[in-house]
Amino acid sequence: MDNLKAKAYELRKHVLDIIMAGKGGHIGGDMSVMEILVTLYFDQMNISPENADDPERDLFVLSKGHSVEALYAVLAEKGFFPYEEVLEKFSRFGSPFIGHPNNKLPGIEMNSGSLGHGLPVCVGMALASRMDGKKNRVYVVMGDGELAEGSVWEGAMSGGHYKLDNLCAVVDRNRLQISGSTEDVMSQDDQVERWKSFGWHAISVPGNDIDALHAAFEEAKATKGKPTVIIANTTKGLGSPVMENKANWHHKVPTAEEYEQIMKDLDARKEALLHE
Repeated sequence: MDNLKAKAYELRKHVLDIIMAGKGGHIGGDMSVMEILVTLYFDQMNISPENADDPERDLFVLSKGHSVEALYAVLAEKGFFPYEEVLEKFSRFGSPFIGHPNNKLPGIEMNSGSLGHGLPVCVGMALASRMDGKKNRVYVVMGDGELAEGSVWEGAMSGGHYKLDNLCAVVDRNRLQISGSTEDVMSQDDQVERWKSFGWHAISVPGNDIDALHAAFEEAKATKGKPTVIIANTTKGLGSPVMENKANWHHKVPTAEEYEQIMKDLDARKEALLHE
């Protein structure tokens, strides 16, 4: 698990380079979601380039598709495509490495980014898997600003109704969206009680803590008769004080000076983890 914690910071450096090379990207949410993706892909999910066509593979949708740079970094690290190709082609004309997940790329199940669609689609995936007698699990990661979309709650109602215990949703609860605080834009606490009212098992954890995420995903697997949602309480822009908890870093390209400082901060935190 310590290796995964360090890996999350190394992949943040990859995200930073991808955004600098492509001259655009949603850096704040990339940084907040990283431990969630690392835990899923390197600790939890039965998915790899070797079994990408296996009907029993686990299924994943990044509903908050604007954080695709983090997903590209993780998929490259997992071996779905070379990291150098992402760095060279991200956000270039005609490139498949566009600013939201593109299912023309290996390892990506569906195009996403039009917010509110991921959960309803994953409800369908989970229901289909159960009807077909498959043992795989379905995972979806949403942003907390995304929860203002009504289709999210239609999906939540359906998931609870069908008791889809093969479905696990994660909310990247960093409390900031493009226009400011989620609580100012559309207040949504208490998340746990809200999801429970739709028939879900709800867990609230420190969302940038891989040990806590591991335990929550294991609890989700053991929960029968209802789907699980993990409220992952994260920090937007995690990795450097330059970005942390600042709404204006939702979508931003660092200056050369900011890039150097962020890289130094990421290296320092990675080294601190390795020497704990």
